[in-house]
Amino acid sequence: MKESDICCLSLIDTVEAIRTKKISPVEITDAVLRRIEEINPVVNAYCAVAAEGARTQAAKAEASVMRGDHTGPLHGVPVSVKDLTFTKGIRTTGGSRIYEDFVPQEDAVVVERLKRAGATIVGKTNTSEFGWVAIADNSLFGPTRNPWNLELTSGGSSGGAAASVATCMGGLAIGGDGGGSIRIPASFCGVFGFMPSYGRVPQGPGFGAWETLSRTGPITRTVADAALAMEVIAGRDDRDRLSLPETDLSYLQSLDGDVRGLRIAWSKDLGYATVDPQMVRVVEAAVGVFDSLSSGVDEATCLPPNPEAAFSRVVAVNLASFLEDRLDEWWDRIDPGLVRFVEAHKDVTATEYLRSRSEMLGYWDGIRPLFEEYDLLLTPTVAVPPFEIGRYRVREIAGQELSPLGWMPFTYPVNITGQPAASVPCGWTDDGLPIGLQIVGRPLDDLTVLRTAFAFEQASPWAGGYPAPG
Repeated sequence: MKESDICCLSLIDTVEAIRTKKISPVEITDAVLRRIEEINPVVNAYCAVAAEGARTQAAKAEASVMRGDHTGPLHGVPVSVKDLTFTKGIRTTGGSRIYEDFVPQEDAVVVERLKRAGATIVGKTNTSEFGWVAIADNSLFGPTRNPWNLELTSGGSSGGAAASVATCMGGLAIGGDGGGSIRIPASFCGVFGFMPSYGRVPQGPGFGAWETLSRTGPITRTVADAALAMEVIAGRDDRDRLSLPETDLSYLQSLDGDVRGLRIAWSKDLGYATVDPQMVRVVEAAVGVFDSLSSGVDEATCLPPNPEAAFSRVVAVNLASFLEDRLDEWWDRIDPGLVRFVEAHKDVTATEYLRSRSEMLGYWDGIRPLFEEYDLLLTPTVAVPPFEIGRYRVREIAGQELSPLGWMPFTYPVNITGQPAASVPCGWTDDGLPIGLQIVGRPLDDLTVLRTAFAFEQASPWAGGYPAPG
């Protein structure tokens, strides 16, 4: 098998090939590392490559296979981890010069679980500084480029993760999502991104700037691969007091379920968003696929108002609290946009902050009736196609001025409510750029989101075509 074919195997197929000794852990790790050497200088998805440690892990994994030892579900499989997630012994910067030389002495829970499952950690993927904005660009490592068009952004903040998966520099990338940071780059890069219910995957130990909003989840090339990853990383850990106990959830087995009885709603704008007409056209066509898969799709009505102001204030205050004692010393080395964002909100009073938290809770009260009637809500993942490197955001669509988060109006509301959501590739712009469809489930109903995404993938396959950056 050619090295490129090995690297582009699905996660499921890689696991099976290692188990049956068709390929070895050393062979797949060496192939991925060589692919990173070839492609990463162009795309800049990885900000750190742990080649020596990965080869050591792979050699141990191969010895276990040859001895016939019991192995874990990801035994010998190369995976990457976002640079906001702590990895013991591997430099973890959070995309910030403040932590330029920081090497954690402990793993985040999710990394512990990957290692326990036999995975090989090959490196860290690029992000924005502390994930503050939905692109992957920082002053330490520069921007991650979209593998479908190198002049455009990969999205973010898990942009390095999505770009690495799209270019077969690994079949599983662990990302984080505080306002769309898994789903947005999955849409921009043409891969599958899953944000589990809040608490499903334990958070930390880590930088701690996104309390109550951020979640850890997988970015993969297929839905089944994400389900396999969830088998490994989900489940309670007492270090995260808000993590959820598992109750006989089988993510892989859930994919075989029938979706015909599901009640599905859809909205092209959530009642307040301005959306690029290309996005609407492609996503509407994808919604038509669900008409044939389920008992029909209804247009969502009586939706709550935009929660952007409350969300932005809460995020800014959290970041300001995290950075406040570092601003005086480090302000000239922090992303200028992040400094402005924090400075604009550092004097928010406790009353104003709590009022914003209350408004966010009120958003759930407004959207809850929809999910009392429907199992799922479909939307575009993002309001725009990928845009130029060097920009934080899109300022207008068809002459309509946008608010700061107006280009990503569909993702952050789901972080407020804690619901599970996924972005699935559903089509292409006129310029050949990927477009994602967002599937939002009821609270804690991760299995239905995965099952529905899998049904759509089977009806409208997307895996198998890969960009050729360079």
